[in-house]
Amino acid sequence: MNPAKSYNATAFDTFIAHKTHIDELLTRLQTLSDNHFNVHPDDIHWGHAGDLQRYAILLKEASDIAFNEGEYA
Repeated sequence: MNPAKSYNATAFDTFIAHKTHIDELLTRLQTLSDNHFNVHPDDIHWGHAGDLQRYAILLKEASDIAFNEGEYA
C-alpha cells in the first residue's frame, strides 16, 4: 500500500469528520438563534446580552480564520 495514499485517506476521513461536526454545530446554533436563544423577550437581561456577545466574538474569530480576515488576514 502506498503510504502517501493511506495518509491522504486518513486525512480525508478526518477532514470529513470535522466538517460533519461543524455542520451539526452550525445547525444547532441556527435552530437556537431561530428560537431567540430560548429566551422570552420579557425575560432578557444583561447576562443574555453578554452571552450573545461572547458567541458573536467566537463566531467572528472562526469566520476571520476561514476567510483570512481581521487579524488572520
